[in-house]
Amino acid sequence: MYTYDAKVRVRYGETDKMSIVYHANYLNWFEIGRTEFFRSLGMTYRELEQNNVMLPVIEANCKYFWPAEYDDVIIIKTKIGFLKGTRIRFEYDIVKEDENKLLAQGMTEHPFTTLDRKPVNIKKVLPHIYEMLNKCYDDGV
Repeated sequence: MYTYDAKVRVRYGETDKMSIVYHANYLNWFEIGRTEFFRSLGMTYRELEQNNVMLPVIEANCKYFWPAEYDDVIIIKTKIGFLKGTRIRFEYDIVKEDENKLLAQGMTEHPFTTLDRKPVNIKKVLPHIYEMLNKCYDDGV
């Protein structure tokens, strides 16, 4: 199973008065993870959109184990947790780099839709992208 690691340094504006990352920022990091996941495969979200395909979020969750703090370097480990022609789920581990400590785990689920939000089967409309994603899900890259 292919996993992509994106590295981010916690910015001051992402923290509260105690220097701890505000919980909603983890969802922003999930977006960074999946965007960079696609980029690591040689494509971008923009290319999906140019092909009339969107990935709206229909479900998201995050379980927090330990807080990230200002100036920590974190790794967003992203992989595909589920893939069908009409839907994909990404799974994330947020890890503190210097301690290799698991800070949080989460997932986001997305249907493949057209730009006007109608469901689409990516297996049929963009089979080369489906095959690339399926390879990541099944065999690794």
